[in-house]
Amino acid sequence: MELQVEGRHAEIRKSWQSKIEVEKERLIRHHAGLVQNLRVAIEATPNHKEGGYEVRLIAAVPDGTVVVKRKGESVKPLLVKAFDNLDMQLKEMQRKKKQSLKTPESEIPAQQNGTVKTISPVESFGFILLEGGKEVYFHENALKDIEIDSLNIGDEVYFGEAEGDKGPCASWVRMAK
Repeated sequence: MELQVEGRHAEIRKSWQSKIEVEKERLIRHHAGLVQNLRVAIEATPNHKEGGYEVRLIAAVPDGTVVVKRKGESVKPLLVKAFDNLDMQLKEMQRKKKQSLKTPESEIPAQQNGTVKTISPVESFGFILLEGGKEVYFHENALKDIEIDSLNIGDEVYFGEAEGDKGPCASWVRMAK
């Protein structure tokens, strides 16, 4: 990550530079390779109503730029707050990117229907029989809007199938109405 530090109407102090380096290293640890260029601008603003300094972070990231501004009387706490805010924005950006990479809804298997083949309320599970003889396991935690004691063998149900540790299982089960 390329780092540029500039002062406007303010001389950059060694303690500020050290704090910027510490925060830069933390960004690299948490967001390796995400920030390509980081510009830190510290401006003295004695006439401003919120205090004497403004800290601005401008981070170049893939597909855009993230800008954070903080104003106050002391630079070090402003640096901490600005870098914390930048960190949160980068985390949110990565979360959104991961979410957009998840399986599109068009690829999610549609709900299926079957009939309850076996129920074991004491052990909290059962099996659903599909056309063709395939059986799908379900646990009572997958039941939606019904209790396991209310199910009967032969009841028609809708369910979503997932791959479990020991084969196909129902991620959710609802009574067919």
